[in-house]
Amino acid sequence: MRPTQKKIPQRNSTRLKATETCELMNFLLAKMGGMSRNAAKALLAHRQVMVNDEITTQYNKELIAGDTVVINSTRGNVELNHPKLKIIFEDQYLIVVEKKEGLLTVSTGKGDETTAFSILKFYVKNCSPQNRIFVVHRIDRETSGIIVFAKTREIQLAMQEHWHEVVTRRVYVTLVEGKVEKEKDTIITWLSENEKSLKIHSSQTDNGGQQAITHYRVVKSNDKLSLLEVELDTGRKNQIRVHMQGLGHPIVGDKKYGSTTSPIGRMGLHARILAFIHPMTLEEVKFETPVPRSFLNPFH
Repeated sequence: MRPTQKKIPQRNSTRLKATETCELMNFLLAKMGGMSRNAAKALLAHRQVMVNDEITTQYNKELIAGDTVVINSTRGNVELNHPKLKIIFEDQYLIVVEKKEGLLTVSTGKGDETTAFSILKFYVKNCSPQNRIFVVHRIDRETSGIIVFAKTREIQLAMQEHWHEVVTRRVYVTLVEGKVEKEKDTIITWLSENEKSLKIHSSQTDNGGQQAITHYRVVKSNDKLSLLEVELDTGRKNQIRVHMQGLGHPIVGDKKYGSTTSPIGRMGLHARILAFIHPMTLEEVKFETPVPRSFLNPFH
């Protein structure tokens, strides 16, 4: 069921539709009422043009009939170049990124360390000091993969309040210790957190904790390691890590939950696919990242 959507104010923009195949530059010159070529190039350079809700700076990008072109009244952000964070989608409302392992999503409050949030905050403010960024969800420091950030408080709240309804698919890949014998299975337990150790504990019966449901299938395996694709019905804290420990095959590099080996020099967990209902268009969007090469190397 899709959530009831609040009316969220849209930014000033001009929305146009392509009716035939043509280059973006020619389309802009034809549609923007006598705009000069230099003015059109400036719009592109300032990241004010979006094709099908993605910012583009490519003047010769080919449009096909039905493509939507949006020209924003304010400048977009300069491109982000950071070794630990890559933008895979950006529109007026959201930024979707791929985070590398070793980078916190947000600060723990213990010092002034670099986080995905601080990198994106600098990125959006580099364009305009009024720009802001908001955390929608997070993944662990040692987990790599996809995270969504909102550009307004309204978008953040709309997504957070209906997170389990708007998210249609969450898929991870994980490298675990040992050979997982069962080709695929579903794990259902109840999770609770120890307030002193901050460690999550799993129970086979309802103990008042949160129910957690994890589906897995074996992608590759040998005598020492297994690569699993894991799909979540619920997104509880440390859910995959606890469930893999309970399976008897802890995630490599995850000492907190039972691992005794670190064959790839990091924790073997990557948020690979995220699909959700876009809070403004109410259409499903899907983002996918490749399996990290280090997860595949043990099987070559």
